[in-house]
Amino acid sequence: CDVVIADGVIQNVGTSGGADRKGARVIDARDKIISPGLIDIHVHTREPGHEEEETIATAAAAAAAGGFTSICAMPNTHPPIDNDTQVYYVKRQSNLADMARVLPVGCITKMGEGRELAEMGMMRGAGAVAFTDDGRGVEDSKIMQRALQYASMLGTVLMQHCQDPGLFGGDMNSGAVSVRLGLGGIPCSCEEIMLQRDLELLRRTGGQYHVQHVSARGSVLMIRNAKAEGLAVTAEATPHHLLLTDAACMGFDPNYKVNPPLRGVEDVEALREGVADGTIDCLASDHAPHTREEKEQEFAIAPFGVISLEAALGLYVKALIDTGLCDWPSLIERMTVNPARIIGVDRGTLGIGTPADITVIDPKKRWTVKTSRFLSKSR
Repeated sequence: CDVVIADGVIQNVGTSGGADRKGARVIDARDKIISPGLIDIHVHTREPGHEEEETIATAAAAAAAGGFTSICAMPNTHPPIDNDTQVYYVKRQSNLADMARVLPVGCITKMGEGRELAEMGMMRGAGAVAFTDDGRGVEDSKIMQRALQYASMLGTVLMQHCQDPGLFGGDMNSGAVSVRLGLGGIPCSCEEIMLQRDLELLRRTGGQYHVQHVSARGSVLMIRNAKAEGLAVTAEATPHHLLLTDAACMGFDPNYKVNPPLRGVEDVEALREGVADGTIDCLASDHAPHTREEKEQEFAIAPFGVISLEAALGLYVKALIDTGLCDWPSLIERMTVNPARIIGVDRGTLGIGTPADITVIDPKKRWTVKTSRFLSKSR
């Protein structure tokens, strides 16, 4: 059928003959998938403060190259996005870049330090689509409870980086591989304990709660049970946690040093099953750029993070479609309408009257990743 677009809005979807209209520009997409514009709700743009690693403009360009029309910018920048002025700054830089839309996410606490709530209401009014202290979890239970209450009052979602700081002190997953390599381990319980606490707080406060970059089998089980209970919980999974295990760290390659860390085989299997059955609602890259000099340090010193905006779709296909766990409609659902619903934006569909954000996918195309062609500053 035809998708008819005028003035940036979808006018019609069907066999209307709209493509034959006089003066219309026709894009022949036969044998391709016409998808709503892909949305990534977890991207580190590094601006302001670390523009040598990435900028809002280069992240937006990398996102567009990967098929994404909207991305959410994490607030753990320098300074953090913890006030309305910073939110306006992200929106301004996104408009200037004029590529993929960059949606600002605000900090839960001032400076993202976990001690005092940030001005969530003012940031929401300025255009923040969600709140998180990504990079660290909110440790103080009282502050987290208040944050859930405020987010509920503002009609927005609270995103949590589930990480108990008392158990976080290593460089990779705690297990046989870390012991063999002599590296400090980060146990699955580091993620699971904070998630368990937050779910208990959610039972008391209500509201909408989103689990970022799920990595552990136990977390998947808790999220599945919470959904069955009726709690408003959503979750995301990354390409690297769906495809790689801690065995990738055997060569001490810092490219595989990520937070949360790559886990075991049983965790990867649980994550894939969680995506397939809807326990994990959406797919998000956690695109975390660094400079070459930073990442070429020894494993224990190098920063956490890996990039994947420009290769994410192919990686999801490899993890989920090639394995038979998902078909194309269910994969696209987890990259469009579901993330749009979580952050409450009018995107992610091909509905008549909605903004014409569209991604065209060739499911038969084979291509080779070449870092020299990346539009991201990071390699």
